[in-house]
Amino acid sequence: MKNREKGFSKTRLRGSYVTLVISVSLVLFLLGVLGLVIINARELSDYFRESLSFLVMLDDNAREADIRMLQKDLDAKPYVKSTKYVSKDEAAAKLKEDLGEDFISFLGDNPLPPSIDVYLYAGYTSPDSVAKIEKYVLEYPFVKEVYYEESLLILINENVRKISIFLLAISSFLFLIAVTIINNTIRLSIYSKRFIIRTMQLVGATRPFIRKPFLVRSIYHGLFASLIALTMMMGLLYLIEREFVLLFSFESTNLLIVLASVIIIIGVLINIVSTYFSVNRYLDISEDKLYF
Repeated sequence: MKNREKGFSKTRLRGSYVTLVISVSLVLFLLGVLGLVIINARELSDYFRESLSFLVMLDDNAREADIRMLQKDLDAKPYVKSTKYVSKDEAAAKLKEDLGEDFISFLGDNPLPPSIDVYLYAGYTSPDSVAKIEKYVLEYPFVKEVYYEESLLILINENVRKISIFLLAISSFLFLIAVTIINNTIRLSIYSKRFIIRTMQLVGATRPFIRKPFLVRSIYHGLFASLIALTMMMGLLYLIEREFVLLFSFESTNLLIVLASVIIIIGVLINIVSTYFSVNRYLDISEDKLYF
């Protein structure tokens, strides 16, 4: 009879551990999905900002050597992603293709100047940064004009700022919910062992000695839950890349590694902190309140 009761209690204990790990892993999975959305939103915003270029228009009589020198100078700058030199003939061919007719035969001459298309990194596409770069480029005597769509640049940066604030607010809200759910789940798990904690106190066990096995177990539970959440995220990534490749793209491996590390740290840290305070609560509680 005693063996049956002992086996039943062990089964219930394992069941509570499994429930705890699954609950925490689901919450971490939701946080991970939010992280994937944030990463993808950032990559999309960077893609659009880096797709914008400003046009450096050059004098018709600018020497080829001077143009190449300017292009190399721009390519060496940390804020320039790439440059592309467009000659007069190439500009005319492109405009002819866009218009669908030969405007040179109508005008009798090619009025388009040679130019350099400059693409910046996303972090340098703010209007202030572009204005400073424009001022630097105009110092070259053979540069006639620097053209870029300032209104479009301002619109994109403003929308990116609004989306970032919105995602930050949602992330903070969901993180608080996640902490609350995990904390309540762990408190329920510790609640079921409150009499074990009291028994250990009665036989003279110290507070650190009582806390230690609970904290060690919480680390294992946090790791297991994090690994389960990461496995689910990998499955989700595989499904997205396979079915929705045109809508979502996760190419930043470094950011994905950082996200996985954050999920593991959050899973372990929240488990440790919640377990610590939950155990302390039953170390300080009076015996009468153990039954309520």
